[in-house]
Amino acid sequence: MINLWRRGKFQWPLLVTVVVLLLAQHYGWFKSAAENVTVTQPGYYHVTKFDDGDTINVDMNGASETIRFIGVDAPETHDPRKAVQCFGYAAADFTKNLIGSNPVRLEADPLNTNRDRYNRLLRYVYLPDGRLVNAEIIKAGYGFAYVSFPVTKAEEFLKYQKQARNKELGLWSKCQPSPNKYGGFTSNDAH
Repeated sequence: MINLWRRGKFQWPLLVTVVVLLLAQHYGWFKSAAENVTVTQPGYYHVTKFDDGDTINVDMNGASETIRFIGVDAPETHDPRKAVQCFGYAAADFTKNLIGSNPVRLEADPLNTNRDRYNRLLRYVYLPDGRLVNAEIIKAGYGFAYVSFPVTKAEEFLKYQKQARNKELGLWSKCQPSPNKYGGFTSNDAH
C-alpha cells in the first residue's frame, strides 16, 4: 500500500467510503435508520406515554401530542378533581397491554371536533392489525361508550357496551356504575 501512496494512485474517496461503512456497521447506524423508518411510517405514530385507559401521548413528527380516544370513557386515575375510580388502574393497564409497543394509526371523526377543551387531539386509535382500541376497551368492559358528543361509531359502541354489561365483563362485574348527566355511565370511586 505504501507504493500506492508514493505513486499517487491511492483513491481517497474509496478509503473514506470504506471507513464510513465500517463505522456505520459498528455503531448500528443502519439499524437505527431502519427502526426510524418503521416507526414513522405515514399515518402511524409511536406511543410515548400511557396516561390512563382512554388517553395516550404520541410522538407526532417530533412533537408530543396528547390523544383522547373518541367515544370511550375509562374510569379516572389522574383527574385532580376526582378520586381514583373503580377499575381505573385496570383500564389503564388494559390499554397499555393492548397497544404494547405497537405504533398506532389515528383517525379523526368527521362528526366530532378536532380537539377537546383541554387541547387534546380527539381520535380513533387503530393497531397495525386493524383493531380499533376504542372499541376493544368497551367490548372488554374497561370503559363506557361516551356518545354525548356526535360520533359516527355511536351505535356500534353502545352495542359493545350493552354486550359487556350483559356479560358482566370488567367493570360491569366489579364496580357499581351509575348513569350520569351526559347520558352515559360513571364508575364509582375505588375503595
